[in-house]
Amino acid sequence: MIDDVLKTAKRVHFIGIGGSGMTPLAEILLAGGYTLTGSDNNPGDNIDKLRSLGAEIIMGQKAENIATFKPDLIVYTVAILADNEELVAAKESGIPCFERADLFGAVSRMYDNCICVTGTHGKTTTTSLLSQIMVECGKDPTLVIGGRLPLIDAHGRAGKSDTMVCEACEFQDHFLKLSPDTSIILNIDDDHMEYFKTMENMMKSYTTFADLTTKLVVYNGDDANTVTAMNNADHSGSKKFVTFGFGPENEFTADNIAYVRGAFPVFDVIRNGEKVARVGLGVPGKHNILNALGVMAVALENGIPVSDIENCIDHFTGAGRRFEVYGTFNGVTIADDYAHHPTELRAILSACMDMDYHAVWAVFQPFTFSRTKLLMDDFAEALKIPDHVVMTEIMGSRERNTFGVYTSQLAEKIPGSVWFPDREDVWKYAVEHAEPGDLIITLGCGDIYKEAKKMKQWYEEHPHEE
Repeated sequence: MIDDVLKTAKRVHFIGIGGSGMTPLAEILLAGGYTLTGSDNNPGDNIDKLRSLGAEIIMGQKAENIATFKPDLIVYTVAILADNEELVAAKESGIPCFERADLFGAVSRMYDNCICVTGTHGKTTTTSLLSQIMVECGKDPTLVIGGRLPLIDAHGRAGKSDTMVCEACEFQDHFLKLSPDTSIILNIDDDHMEYFKTMENMMKSYTTFADLTTKLVVYNGDDANTVTAMNNADHSGSKKFVTFGFGPENEFTADNIAYVRGAFPVFDVIRNGEKVARVGLGVPGKHNILNALGVMAVALENGIPVSDIENCIDHFTGAGRRFEVYGTFNGVTIADDYAHHPTELRAILSACMDMDYHAVWAVFQPFTFSRTKLLMDDFAEALKIPDHVVMTEIMGSRERNTFGVYTSQLAEKIPGSVWFPDREDVWKYAVEHAEPGDLIITLGCGDIYKEAKKMKQWYEEHPHEE
């Protein structure tokens, strides 16, 4: 077990150290006194930060790296293909070799107050909001977040307290390797079905996750799948189950909801029928009310005064790649969002349409062939919401296209949409056709944000002639 290896290991090597999921764990080990080495194929801010903290990192994933660094423990991510020469050498070396999720689980057991946020949608925003509250209120937490938190300009940090706040991803049941003391369960929807196969299997995993939680489970009482999964959990011990949602039967709910600029919620937080706070969100969409209610429940449980929670929520503006606004150029606003599932697309695009933009341009990058094929009709319906849709070809990531699915098939279902096999044509089409007052938002969990940056750069280089 990796916990035992960590007790004796002194040198730890990360294959793919610059990834958003790997970097916070590397930082935690560095703070714990381990000597850290790593490799990656791409330079970036994460690499620079880890080097500044003392990690020795080499560019390029080569078999010789294992012999060069002579680690006691090797950690890799599932993003590394099985035939990667450094990973092959690592597994043949006889050195203990574990996937990132195993290390994450071991790290979670280092803290007496491990708070895990899970669910199909909203994990990063919710984890970021709770993290910001904990940091600003002096809890000095360790953080592992799926996106960049502007407050710390990073995906995580190593704190000195016994509190850890982390994002718990259900992908391939990785979250079942964690040891949560408190859990927030946001929702359960049909994603990663190439692994789970059925919704029943997915709900069983969430039930198991709740059973792994030792003290408090906070969950969405409006979401039927989540309610079923929690009803099947073990309620016999001292662990508390707390619900949030819009329904009055929930312990935490919202009332007197209003919207600023058509999409940014302001509302009363109601606990068991009594008003405890009024907050305004700097992130758009009704769905973020639910995320904030879950955070409110956990923050109060951790002894944070209501007034402090209100203040933190009021000036929280989201996480990186969650309706991240790059700016307004020549009257056109450029934004980026991680939405990659039809439910997420509906939520963010509906919010965008409620804002005061002249027209909304969705620049979408489908992610994985299996998800695109399985949810093709749902994607099409969600992408009918904005005024204009521009799409890239599907980003396969860890998959090969054995499904015979292409963006052209999706485009046929969305009247007026266009798609381009060449990424350069995608962003150029958007900037050539957008008008002052429009919003262009890139969407997807791949690297579509790069197109938003190209559009920003293009506008900066082509300002209006005075």
